[in-house]
Amino acid sequence: MNLLAQIAPQRSTQYSALATALAPHELQLSPLGQYIISSEPVQLGGQAYLKLAVRDEAERAHIQDLGALAMTSALFDFYEQIGDQVGPFLKPIELGYVPAMPPDLMMTRRYRGKTNELFTLFMCNVARFSSAFADQPWNTLRVLDPLAGGGTTLFAALMLGADAVGVELNETDVESTVAFIKQYTREQHVPCQVREEKLKKVGKRWHCAFGAQQLILTKGDTARADELLIAIKRPNLIVTDLPYGIQHSPGDDLQTLLKKALPTWAGMLLAGGVMTFAWESTRFPREDMIALVESSAPFKVLNIAPYNQLTHRVDRVIKQRDVIVAQKSEVRSQISDTRAAANANLSDI
Repeated sequence: MNLLAQIAPQRSTQYSALATALAPHELQLSPLGQYIISSEPVQLGGQAYLKLAVRDEAERAHIQDLGALAMTSALFDFYEQIGDQVGPFLKPIELGYVPAMPPDLMMTRRYRGKTNELFTLFMCNVARFSSAFADQPWNTLRVLDPLAGGGTTLFAALMLGADAVGVELNETDVESTVAFIKQYTREQHVPCQVREEKLKKVGKRWHCAFGAQQLILTKGDTARADELLIAIKRPNLIVTDLPYGIQHSPGDDLQTLLKKALPTWAGMLLAGGVMTFAWESTRFPREDMIALVESSAPFKVLNIAPYNQLTHRVDRVIKQRDVIVAQKSEVRSQISDTRAAANANLSDI
């Protein structure tokens, strides 16, 4: 069968290029990826699409699970011709995804250094697809952002349906995120209960409940995240965007921060879980980052296609950004390896 995936429309040219570059890889790693025979970019009516040749044994469930993808926004059955009528013809596919929270939760808040929301959503999806929890629904999962900043990753996780947990050293960022949550839920008439909790010596944290969903945000040093999140359920996934060229705390550059924090993050992650993060790789190449991650904690970085093809340009400042996807090395999930190997022939897409 042939499918057409619409590249997610973007507000700017730079993010349009980002979506075009990353959409094939997100599809490869999705449940549909193992059934994709080939993929090619096409233009129809001035809109960018990916044309997918998919093996007939792909179940509709694999297709309908794609509604939460970041880099594509709609999916169609594609027909070159129907009877005597020459196409192309597109038949929209009803996707089964319903956001747990309004999508503008992760888009509304603006702050300095904010990561593109769809890229954040992309990282969440890649983490889940690469973990032992790939077949579990989002509402059974918990996502930790150990460098939460202004909360975009937390909001993306909530929108997907997961519980979200964040650690952030900057008290102003934490308090402004909590204030935003209160204001946003009030204006959107979303039931929300917020409770503040003081922690002895290490900091304090806030519990935000949205019905069955939870957001837990704590102020403190990410290298002590296990202490800050004591008595909190461990995460299935760790997703974060590393600081770009700035210090996280006095005397800590990025490498020092990771060496201190990675053992803590690995210890918190559930068996079968995955850590995914992005960083500016212009001055710190991928090979060096892999060596740092694997020597600092029990992580195994996935470094075959398409995991080693996620480098992309962001803007004039961040000329090259890359993505690390790492599993706890003592419990290797076979899901991502199987999917990646099955799609290795698509590595040049």
